Amino acid sequence: MCREVVDLQQAVLAKNDATAGALRAGLAARGTAVVNLLSSPGSGKTALLEHELLLARQRSVPVAALTADLATENDAVRLARSGVPVKQVLTDGLCHLEAGMLGAHLQGWLPDDTRLLFVENVGNLVCPASYDLGESLRVVLASVTEGEDKPLKYPTAFGLAHLVVVTKTDIAGAVGFDEAAFRAHVEQVNPGVEVLLTSARQGRGIGGVLDRALAVAGGGPRHIPVMARGPEAAVHQHGHDHGHGHDHGHHDHGHGHHDHGHHDHGHDGPGHAASASRPHPHPHARVDAAGAPARS
Repeated sequence: MCREVVDLQQAVLAKNDATAGALRAGLAARGTAVVNLLSSPGSGKTALLEHELLLARQRSVPVAALTADLATENDAVRLARSGVPVKQVLTDGLCHLEAGMLGAHLQGWLPDDTRLLFVENVGNLVCPASYDLGESLRVVLASVTEGEDKPLKYPTAFGLAHLVVVTKTDIAGAVGFDEAAFRAHVEQVNPGVEVLLTSARQGRGIGGVLDRALAVAGGGPRHIPVMARGPEAAVHQHGHDHGHGHDHGHHDHGHGHHDHGHHDHGHDGPGHAASASRPHPHPHARVDAAGAPARS
């Protein structure tokens, strides 16, 4: 019985991966890249995204946002204040988005000139982590109020991230957030991934997600998680980084308001899988310019 359940789950994920790959290719052909935002409820994901959309509009970057929720349209109402195209998806209790669902909702809605599509996934660090949505950049967010152990408790979510964002840093001192411990736990499950510190209230780090998304959409390098499989894992297996060398996506692009903390640059050793419960023996991950985020 257990084997049948596992086989069914693998079949569902394999079908989703195929759909996600086709969606990613189709969007790339029209010049659109998807940014998948994952976090637990109450992390400040919507607040940060609202600021990123406003900044994109100020910079004349054509963006759109699709937000998923179980029941309400509150997030879409908030995001629409940015003046960019926004669509609400009600999942009727489903705890995650899937590639087929996303593709269906984009038909006839997404403007042709959209450069970046931000997808605010259902607030959940479990179910959404296993589903590729055809994204070019997977961002996992955690607020300082959630504690430093979340990367260890949710290794799939944090282990497959291309970028980790810490929110609500303006109250870090008040809640006793241990930044060093959080960074160490992130490094344990996803060696080499960048951790970006933000505060929507203070404006700290605003534009960081937008900058990195635009860089990846333009063919720039991207972190590859050691837990990755599929196209991303092939970089580890075959030992190439497509000529991009080190990840330069950690720069502040001259805005002066990004806080990138402590970064690791360099290359990963051979191998493409790592245990989520212990550090990977090679703490520097490779980067590439394309490929699918994958499940563990």
